[in-house]
Amino acid sequence: MHRGRILSCAVLLLATAAAARGAEEADLLDPREVHLSGVRQLTFGGENAEAYWSPAGDRLVFQSTRPPYGCDQIFLLDPAGGAEPQRVSTGTGRTTCGYFSGSGDRVIFSSTHAESPECPPAPDRSQGYVWPLYGSYEIYSAAADGTDLVRLTDNDAYDAEATVCPVDGSIVFTSTRDGDLDLYRMDADGSNVRRLTEAPGYDGGAFFSADCTMLVWRASRPRPGAELDDYRALLERGLVRPGKLELWVAAADGSEARQVTYLDAASFAPYFFPSGDRILFSSNHGAAGGREFDLWAIDVDGTDLERVTYTPGFDGFPMFSPDGSRLVFASNRRQSRPGETNVFVADWIAEPRQTEPGAADRFLADVAWLADDAREGRGIETEGIGAAAAWLVDRFREIGLAPAAGHSYLDPFDAPVAVTSGPGTALAIAGAAVAGEDFTPLGFSAVGSAEGEVVFAGYGISSEEHSIDDYEGLEVEGKLVAVRRFTPEGDPFSDDEVKRKLGDLRRKAFTARERGARALLVVDLPEVEAGAEVPEEAPLPALSVDTKGDAGIPVVVVGREAGRALLAGGARASVAVELETEIREAHNVVGRLDPEGEPRRPGAVLLGAHYDHLGFGGAGSMTPDERATHNGADDNASGTAALLEAARALAARRAELARPVWIVAFSGEESGLLGSTAFVREPPEGLEIGDLAAMINLDMVGRLRGNRLSVLGGDSAAEWQELVEPACESVRVECVLGGDGYGPSDQTAFYAAGVPVLHLFTGAHEDYHKPSDDWQKINAAGGAQIARLTADLGAGLAALERPLTYRQAEAPAPRGDVRSYGASLGTIPDYVGPPDGRPGVLLAGVRPGSGAEEGGLQRGDLLVGLGGHEIRDIHDFMFVLQQAKPGERAVAVVERGGERLELEVEYGTRRNIR
Repeated sequence: MHRGRILSCAVLLLATAAAARGAEEADLLDPREVHLSGVRQLTFGGENAEAYWSPAGDRLVFQSTRPPYGCDQIFLLDPAGGAEPQRVSTGTGRTTCGYFSGSGDRVIFSSTHAESPECPPAPDRSQGYVWPLYGSYEIYSAAADGTDLVRLTDNDAYDAEATVCPVDGSIVFTSTRDGDLDLYRMDADGSNVRRLTEAPGYDGGAFFSADCTMLVWRASRPRPGAELDDYRALLERGLVRPGKLELWVAAADGSEARQVTYLDAASFAPYFFPSGDRILFSSNHGAAGGREFDLWAIDVDGTDLERVTYTPGFDGFPMFSPDGSRLVFASNRRQSRPGETNVFVADWIAEPRQTEPGAADRFLADVAWLADDAREGRGIETEGIGAAAAWLVDRFREIGLAPAAGHSYLDPFDAPVAVTSGPGTALAIAGAAVAGEDFTPLGFSAVGSAEGEVVFAGYGISSEEHSIDDYEGLEVEGKLVAVRRFTPEGDPFSDDEVKRKLGDLRRKAFTARERGARALLVVDLPEVEAGAEVPEEAPLPALSVDTKGDAGIPVVVVGREAGRALLAGGARASVAVELETEIREAHNVVGRLDPEGEPRRPGAVLLGAHYDHLGFGGAGSMTPDERATHNGADDNASGTAALLEAARALAARRAELARPVWIVAFSGEESGLLGSTAFVREPPEGLEIGDLAAMINLDMVGRLRGNRLSVLGGDSAAEWQELVEPACESVRVECVLGGDGYGPSDQTAFYAAGVPVLHLFTGAHEDYHKPSDDWQKINAAGGAQIARLTADLGAGLAALERPLTYRQAEAPAPRGDVRSYGASLGTIPDYVGPPDGRPGVLLAGVRPGSGAEEGGLQRGDLLVGLGGHEIRDIHDFMFVLQQAKPGERAVAVVERGGERLELEVEYGTRRNIR
């Protein structure tokens, strides 16, 4: 009985203690704070904040204003509670931002004590809530007991907000040493200082990820004008206004910086989850009053925004323990007087997440679906492209878009999807047949045969610009020409652009044909010095579809062993090429949003993006010899996802529309703008291309970096400046506007047809046209903002009273060719070519006042000759222009209405036309 009574008393005491702890926790936690448990208050009274864990998780360093100190000092604290805090700083001046070194035996902090033992004056709040930037702040390192104080910075700038990389001990901090509030990184001893950020605005409060590969920080980006002027005026007085701060992440060297939040609030104190893929931070986002701050979480790509705390007042400065099991944070909860802030520790409960899908989440989910391996890279020849089209139809229907012609969202067109070598393809050298696996025709080879003597022409390069002519002294008329593949080493071929330009096989074929050759045979057998090792032979190129027309002569690439005899010259050879092209029906996916009421204005607006990609690689890939799924997350699942999100936004704003908005997902862009060109040539019922107010194209919008968006096509209409700039400011994205309406994407077909255009583009990157372009690298927050911008521009265009003023410009070189001409003719080529496949360059237009117009060339002409050169396709045309000089006159041969006309033209200089 006695023993039982003792046990009963023990149980009762435990139950009573548990009830007390439960009551205490209920007092400290809002029921919605499901990620926190076992909350314990570690400080009591005063102002206590910025508590950070030691690497071992057994101590905390924090700053506190407490008697007898008149302003913040740095202290150590036992996270188990009970023990009195131990001061680390000197007890004089003002300190901020204590942090443990990577080894945990030292503490890094900033202090003003070297200038004065007194607390510096409080900030001037006459201009509202501002933070002081004391120029007397310097960064120090001290032993954990406060001894061995070492000064790490020494200047008159604000040096503070220092945190440490646990891997190498290097320090990231904020400084005004270069005239702005920027991030810097230095070694643990204060040496090797390097600047990480340069954009105007406040960059501060940075932390490393656990593996030190990334940084997260808070930043302001004041807009040029009044905002930036106010920021700089305050900065000159040692102040900063922290009313609007957003979170940014970057590589640890500051590269690849991107904005994570667009909350238009004061978001600060970000800290990585131990996994590195999520961020915990404090923000007054959504708060009725500006001083209501809670903890939030968000993925580094801007998705899964989640509110963590709900207790009234301030919750901030969160930091996970090294093992991720505990969280320390500062809070006003259970304060004894207004403004009191204390340090709390809680156990972290990872699940469940409490998130509501937003625009960034929808954007990323759509990118991930389109870029899944199951879509087979959305190549125009794959089953995956059909699945993507069907999926888009479902999305269009869900959004509430009307089918294009009232009955179907699918707008079909014929597309060449594959080319194979036919049974008639053959090659013989010196009478001996070459096995089929030892040579291959190219997709731009002419179909036909040739036989005769072989002339060896080195690398087959002829360039007056570079003083190279491998044909000098050779007579190749009526003969077969053999050349080496690629280019020699050394100058001028050390320049990649020159190497690409002069090593281009199509250019070599043009050069051979111009000199009268009947066929071109290419062999990868580089010229090397005696005794030097010959590089390993490159694989034969894959035979792939070429939509730009043939080269006019048979072209084959021959394996090294079989082709070695060709390079000696004098041999005889015969070649025959038979190509069989497979044509399939492809589909643009087309929907329409009609206005709900009046007034109805004439014309329409079109928003577009291509949803196809490269499939398993091939000629368009930057790794052409690798057969792998090219998921094309940025190019262009990102544009398609942004198109869908913009359509969702516009569907909710239908009442604002005064003219229809067409939403079009194009196919065949990667094959040569096939879908957009077919759409322009034969638009769906109910749409006239000439009635379009504007076309906005979304292509590669998934890698927004530096919050900086290229808005190409700004010169295609006089009004774009006044429309785009305020729209970009509204969504808080920095836009760089300019350029004509041409470029290697779908807007080109519309601009050539007389439509003002924009192309939204976040820039090239190392994953372009590679298998590595996958959804994990997408900036979802940035993509969602671009979608919002697109919707705003679309709504604005659909409400305009008067149409935009179209501005014509001269057409650039096509994709894959050089970027400049020797001269200009003033033509606007149709990049896809004649619908019936005839050789030549179809003219989509001519520039007023140009040599083409003065010579009598017209829209719809088929240019088949220029300056004595046969013009079979856009490549031939560009090669001729590269050789021409401004002021020279030449005869242009065109086919028009069944007649063949010869027109004299004068070359001009290349320039944009207003």
